[in-house]
Amino acid sequence: MSDGVVAKAARTAKRSTTLRFLARMGYVVNGLLHGVIGAIAFSLAIGAGGGEADQSGALSKLAEAPGGAALLWIIVVGLVALGLWQIIQIFVIVGPDPKRKWAHRIRDFGKAVAYLALAAITFIFASGGSTNSATSTRDFSATLIAAPGGVILLILVGLAVGGIGGYFVFKGATKRFTDDIVVPSGTAGGIVVTLGVLGYVAKGVALCMVGILFVIAAATFNPSEATGLDGALKSLVALPYGALILAVIGIGLIAYAVYCCARARLARLS
Repeated sequence: MSDGVVAKAARTAKRSTTLRFLARMGYVVNGLLHGVIGAIAFSLAIGAGGGEADQSGALSKLAEAPGGAALLWIIVVGLVALGLWQIIQIFVIVGPDPKRKWAHRIRDFGKAVAYLALAAITFIFASGGSTNSATSTRDFSATLIAAPGGVILLILVGLAVGGIGGYFVFKGATKRFTDDIVVPSGTAGGIVVTLGVLGYVAKGVALCMVGILFVIAAATFNPSEATGLDGALKSLVALPYGALILAVIGIGLIAYAVYCCARARLARLS
């Protein structure tokens, strides 16, 4: 199949009203997951417990809620649609600068992988199963450390995750995320931008911490150090003012959740 045919098919799919609706729904369910993680993190910060502050913990909480099974299937559909939307973006990028086009393609591919991977995890929970993100992360780290050259690969993984986190912080601090939405005028616009700044920075800091733990696991040859988002956030409690920092991150993730819901309405899907 030629590139022209693929691009034409992608443009046709992009005009689908149904796919646009489901992609917007994807932003809502993505926000819901971040909101639950943020609430768990805040609960841990104030000493009220709460469970695992990661995707698995959030999905477990939602599965236990009334109507949780149906909600999980909705989340699967929304995340798959959002992943497909990002894949479509890869084939419809226009512009005279080839380097810039490929940079956007790599970014959109990364987003697609993230959304589809999260959809796969949600599918497991929706089907009645379960998984533990922290355990999966430790097993992944142990496998890499045991492989030839695996320590270097794990360090690269940590740097990549930390780099993504740094990008989120940069995008939030510079308000670059406003390029993705139609910012409302007046007070509403100010609220949306504030939520975006808080949310992107908080998510970025959390990802940077996850990346640091990967590097520590590689440097110490100890895969148990790589505990994913849950372990990264819980490790803050032992630090001076760590509980306060964790509470701020939790609030920031909740702000990101609200921003995602606003983005569902305001996203530029043209």
